[in-house]
Formats: sequence, C-alpha cells, structure tokens
Amino acid sequence: MYSIIVVPPPTTEDERAGTQLRLAPGDRLAFGRSAPDNDLVIPHDGVSRRAGVITAHGAFWILSNLSARHTYVVENPEGAGEHMKVGPGRLDAPVPFEFSRIVLPAAGDLLPVEVWAPRHDYLAGAGGADGQTTAPAFSVDRAKRYFAVLAALCEPRLRGDPHAPLPTVDQVVERLRPAWPAASRTSVQWNIDYLAVKLRLKPGPDTADTGPRLNGKKESLVSLALRFDLVREDDLPVLAAQPPQAAQAAQAAQAAQAAQAAQAAQASQATRSARSVR
Repeated sequence: MYSIIVVPPPTTEDERAGTQLRLAPGDRLAFGRSAPDNDLVIPHDGVSRRAGVITAHGAFWILSNLSARHTYVVENPEGAGEHMKVGPGRLDAPVPFEFSRIVLPAAGDLLPVEVWAPRHDYLAGAGGADGQTTAPAFSVDRAKRYFAVLAALCEPRLRGDPHAPLPTVDQVVERLRPAWPAASRTSVQWNIDYLAVKLRLKPGPDTADTGPRLNGKKESLVSLALRFDLVREDDLPVLAAQPPQAAQAAQAAQAAQAAQAAQAAQASQATRSARSVR
C-alpha cells in the first residue's frame, strides 16, 4: 500500500503533469531536468539534471539533494513557519512534516513539489497501561473564555497562512462579539495575560520572582499553541455565535434572574413601607 503522495510542480510537462504520484514504502522517485535519469522530469533550465531523490519509508519520507550548489527548503504549509534546509549533496534527510512543500530554487523561480505523508501509525492499546496517570503538559478548558481568545489569536494562521500577522486586541474583541457580546479590550487583555501565566510563559503574580518582561506576548502564545496543537482548525467554531436554542436559553435565564431581582426589590420596598406605617 502506498504511504507517500508526490504532487509535481506546475512546470512538469510529461504525461503525469497535474497528477499525484504514489509511493509505497521502499519506493524511490528521482526528479530533475533530464528525462533518461529521472522518474519525474521538471523541465526548467534552473533545475539540475539529477536534482534529488524522494524515498518512502513507512509513515515518513527522506530527501536526497543531488544538486552541487543549491540548498532545498522543505516547508510545513500547515505550521507556524516551520521549515528545514537540505544542503547540496545531503543524502537521506528525514522530513518530519505530514504535509510538505519542497522549494527548488531555479534561476530566479521557486518551484514547489508537494509531498504528503497521510499514513499514521499508532501504538496498539496506547494509554491502557497501569499506574499513575501522566499529568497533561498543558491543561486548557475549551469551554472557557480564555480558550476563545487564544483561538481568535491563532485563527489567521490556522486558516492557511503561516506568516499572517496576528490580530490586534481590538480585532480580537470584534471577532469574539458574536459569541461573547460583552467582550472588551480590558477583558481580552486580561485573558491574554492569564494565558501567559497558565501556559507557563511567565511566572504567576503570587511568585516572588515575576521574571523578565515578556515582549511579543501574543506571538509567544500563538507559537506555543500551534506548535503543540493546543488550538486546531476544528476548534474555531468556538468563535461562532451561539446557536438559537442556546441563545434563547441564555436570554430566558437572564430574564428569570431579572424577574427574581425585581420581586426581591418589591418585597423589600413593601417591608419598608409596612415599617414606616407602623
């Protein structure tokens, strides 16, 4: 069964242009400018005749750079700017990304070759061992306001642009308004400060050493959250408005509380009136 999928660059002119090439474990795919020496021909004058080799290894793959002068960059399109460099002549460099983009520098152009590793292997019965439960590395409650703030900060980069600028506090407030009408600059900033302490980016206020001032607090939070999958794309619905049933229930609860408060005020007023008559 195949484990690696290679998507050729748009400059490919052979009969497989625009298709997906599937590699089973152990298969090798040589690519370059010259047809006789390669399985994938990339007809560009800036690509070496024998440019490189992709080899499938189970759930991952390795890259050999056969170029004598060019460094290849392998990007993680879904990450927060993660990438690795494979220098000229480097053989069998393991690539850790599930979705990858090999960027080939070619006489002023940057040619992308996408490589996907969709196969996931897991330990059978993971988590079933006896003994004490391992404490979680980061404890977050996805139902809390602070998680919605963190999701709003991460949203631009989760939508597909790993280098997108982070939203300002005012933009976060506007983004949270559908689900959190009372959101304000003060409340959002408080949650950002709370997250910095909760995720151990800075000491808590009850410690003697408050640590150095944390510059780029939002950037540090987003980088940590994306690196360890604390926020994923399927978490973004927390930013949406409440469904009608939930909104109606919340409004009914608020109305009930207001009615109880009004009844209590009336009872208190009646008691005071009765005492004044006496």
